[in-house]
Amino acid sequence: MFTVEEACLVVVDVQGKLATIVDESEATIANIAKLIQAMLALEVPILWLEQNPSRLGGTALDIAQHLQGQAIAKMAFSACEEEEFVKAMKESGRSQFIVTGIETHICVYQTARQLKEQGFEVEVVVDAVSSRTKANKEVGLAKMSALGIYPTSMEMILYELLQRADHEQFKTILQLVK
Repeated sequence: MFTVEEACLVVVDVQGKLATIVDESEATIANIAKLIQAMLALEVPILWLEQNPSRLGGTALDIAQHLQGQAIAKMAFSACEEEEFVKAMKESGRSQFIVTGIETHICVYQTARQLKEQGFEVEVVVDAVSSRTKANKEVGLAKMSALGIYPTSMEMILYELLQRADHEQFKTILQLVK
């Protein structure tokens, strides 16, 4: 079970024009924004990534407006190949990683795979990831599932983190998922 004490959200490359042309982009961006707001309310750390930002642009404004600090720039498709991400991950002290972002079959998949290979618990938020095509998203999710990276949904992971209806942030989370 994922807990607020052990979880960390990894937001992968929701940036530039690509963020607007992936399959179901509006719903994906809205769900990622809600996840970020919920994690902030629950005080769960967020690691925020941008792939080659000088070429692809910055994080979509609907998401960036909720994030604090600086994005971790990367050139590798897997964040685990970037020293700054590895350092931030270790500093978080977390063992459970919730992965969201784009593209499911490339950067999300490779990051989640390497986190899993390093012995961490990893779940991918299926309604908060996307690729340019639905087929690529499905292949990415299937391949992650085969590796033991479990699918979850935005609501499912948030209620799992809450664990109880009397949690002090229950009403905040309820407003986000409505």
